[in-house]
Amino acid sequence: NAIVSIRLNNQEMPNCLATTTYLENGMDVRAVNAWPSAQNDLKGVLDFAHPLWSAGFYYKTFMWPNWHLFEPIIRRLAGLGTVSPDQYDDYVSDQRFATCDSLVVGGGAAGIAAARAAAEAGEDVVLVDDHRELGGGLFQETMVEGYKPEEWIASEIAAFEAAGGRVLTHTTAFGVFDHKMVGLVQNTSFGVAPRFWRMRTKRIILAAGAVDRSMTFANNDSPGVMSLLAANEFLARYGVLVGSNAIALSNNSAANAAANNLEAAGINMNRIDAQDAQLTAIGGKRLKGLSVNGKMHDADTVLVSAGFTPLVHLWRHAGGKLHWCDQRQAFVPSTAPDGMQAIGAANGDFDLEPALEYARAMGASKVANDVAGDTTSQSLSHYKVVPHWPTPGSKGRQWIDLQHDVTLKDIELAASENYVSVEHLKRYTTLGMASDQGKSSNMVGLAAMAAIQGRSIPEVGTTTFRPPFVPIPIETYHGQHGKTHWRPVKRLPLEVEHRTLNAALCEYGGWLRPGWYGEGDAQACIHNEALTVRNVAGIFDGSPLGKIEVIGPDAEAFVNFVCYNTISTLKTGKIRYWFMLTEAGVVMDDGVISRLGSNRFLISCSSSHVDSVRSHLESWRQDGNDPDRIFVHDLTMNYATVTVTGPQARSILTALDLGVDLSSEAYSHMSFVDGKLGNEPVRIARVSFTGEASYEISIRTRCASNLWQAAMEAGSAIGAVPVGIEAMSILRAEKGYLMIGKDTDGETMPHDLGFGIPRKNKRGAFIGDRSLRNAKANGTQRKSLVGLMLSSGDAPLETGAHVITSDDTNKRSLGYVTSSYYSPYLGHPIALGMVEGGAQRVGDTVQVWHQNESRQATLCSPCFFDPDGERLHA
Repeated sequence: NAIVSIRLNNQEMPNCLATTTYLENGMDVRAVNAWPSAQNDLKGVLDFAHPLWSAGFYYKTFMWPNWHLFEPIIRRLAGLGTVSPDQYDDYVSDQRFATCDSLVVGGGAAGIAAARAAAEAGEDVVLVDDHRELGGGLFQETMVEGYKPEEWIASEIAAFEAAGGRVLTHTTAFGVFDHKMVGLVQNTSFGVAPRFWRMRTKRIILAAGAVDRSMTFANNDSPGVMSLLAANEFLARYGVLVGSNAIALSNNSAANAAANNLEAAGINMNRIDAQDAQLTAIGGKRLKGLSVNGKMHDADTVLVSAGFTPLVHLWRHAGGKLHWCDQRQAFVPSTAPDGMQAIGAANGDFDLEPALEYARAMGASKVANDVAGDTTSQSLSHYKVVPHWPTPGSKGRQWIDLQHDVTLKDIELAASENYVSVEHLKRYTTLGMASDQGKSSNMVGLAAMAAIQGRSIPEVGTTTFRPPFVPIPIETYHGQHGKTHWRPVKRLPLEVEHRTLNAALCEYGGWLRPGWYGEGDAQACIHNEALTVRNVAGIFDGSPLGKIEVIGPDAEAFVNFVCYNTISTLKTGKIRYWFMLTEAGVVMDDGVISRLGSNRFLISCSSSHVDSVRSHLESWRQDGNDPDRIFVHDLTMNYATVTVTGPQARSILTALDLGVDLSSEAYSHMSFVDGKLGNEPVRIARVSFTGEASYEISIRTRCASNLWQAAMEAGSAIGAVPVGIEAMSILRAEKGYLMIGKDTDGETMPHDLGFGIPRKNKRGAFIGDRSLRNAKANGTQRKSLVGLMLSSGDAPLETGAHVITSDDTNKRSLGYVTSSYYSPYLGHPIALGMVEGGAQRVGDTVQVWHQNESRQATLCSPCFFDPDGERLHA
């Protein structure tokens, strides 16, 4: 509960935990929030006015005239250090990724025993502990299985490492995340950013131990009042006596052995029964003694132990359940999360011999049980505890949270003001919100609330356990992948040209691309571009479109397997539209595929899905295929693509003199030809995302500027304009062309989009084929792609608005709007949506609900423009 500011080697770190930060030569250690010093702290006079600082006083006292007038001074008094304005360029967290079969968290007796058993059973095991030396509380024992503690530890670890086990000391498991990924922070020396391990494991063995609970009585926050077992730890691990004349207050049998050890080492030990006694610590900066029922007992130290609280934080992170054990007076693990086991004191096993036996059995079992050890049925042959919890109405200030200064009276006040939920209690009083996250205070606070409300502790329950288990530097999360390194934006080879044309550059799918061109009203610019494409022509930078080549003797069979459509019948020089599905039959991307030769294909995918499609292809290339007969090459960055689209597109290409016969008879839609721009080879694909005759011209990236300038010069002569993403979105929606991820979701299958023929007629297996034939895929309530028509005077629908049932008393969503625009060419709003049974309901009028407003729309075909495709094939 003590935090300090430390300066070493010209680096200053605030809010360091004094009890867990290792000393280094040259450290300048200062108390925080004390002025001018901790010895002579003038701010200490505020303690005399403590009746004014009850729980929630800041909510009630400083509202008038304005909270912001008082906020700065309150923050300065809040007990936290000051962040240094200096930047430490070398303070960078090393990021590591690792895997293992079993991760054992906690290097005490149970953890060491389980780790050795698992390693000797043939598992790859990693053992982590937050101390620099393994052993946990084992040093407090006199003998362990016939050995001194240090001898037993050395022998077990030697055997563990001989079996292939790995040890990470000074390492804290701070959180358990999805799919059994555990975050580990490994500290080295002060001022050096900790190493961050992302450890993925098959099972987690939790041996985090337990903490010794504090005991509440008047003035129990006085210097010299400390944990009895902590005092024994100082003696056993470091050879330090915490005092010379001590009083022991305890309610459990484990404390008796600790008190005996301290007494044998020379401390004068006065053992006092705390049950039903009125206790008050006497003293200021130094403890003078303890008043027991009005009688003074001299002491320089009061050592307290109120029983063990198992450290179940990581258990709860993973979704494990807890139950209350009266025998232990503690919450212990019950139903286990997948792949996790609890052993030792973390499991409520406070007796050493049975804990070791159980830990070895769990370590050697290789698989995590569905349920943790039934701790309530295990006999605690030695450990006994008598309930000792705060008594409401007791006199004096009895401290519950020793860092956030929450007292028993604060909890009583919260209860009287109807903060009866433990979560409300936590936030109103800040109980358990200090840097220890309630490890030393929550159980006592919950017991106090239970006593005040006349309920049992399990009825009150616990607060939510959240990562991190201990405070860790923000730099740990940041690492080397921060700022522009985290997800660097991809830049077009023609960015300079777009900026020259006053393009509004925005991020689309990870690329910095023109949204529209020109100044003034953005919507007017976008509509002008869309109209110009329909009436004349537009020039669009399509460079981010995926260009992935699949080459090799088995290329045809491979692309036929990974694509939903039949590709084996595609002829050289032709292009075909395709879907790629997941194994669940869900559409993951669409695009076009060109056959460049008998064993060579070019897959063009969505700009934002290039990485995922490439990974998808590479994964399946190596699964069930001979990787030496199939090769996947991502050429997206090697070539730039300039698209010319519109009724006058052919005249622009004619002016470019590419050496190609552009007549519709010689060069039809969904085909490609090779040509030249000057001496530079180009490939021209006749595909369209606008519904107009379109030509995608691909050229080597270094020549992109020449192609763009030539196309713009030829286009400007007839009134063509550059076109951004926003206008293209309108054009594709007018034609009913969908956008994967916008017009689809994680359940959309190809037949929901009107592409059902391949699943009926395609011969041979393909990815997702079995999933397309199950009951869910053929359910009558599936959503399908439709258009939504509105009148010309209506405003566009909101994207995300819900199509609902007409029954006003029991509204239900039938689907939602996926794309919505005003069409400047058609003169009215258009929208696409996914609606239950939508394809069979064309012509129906439906209600569309958004933010408590209901409107009417008519379901129609998704294609609003040129349904016969005359302009597409012109």
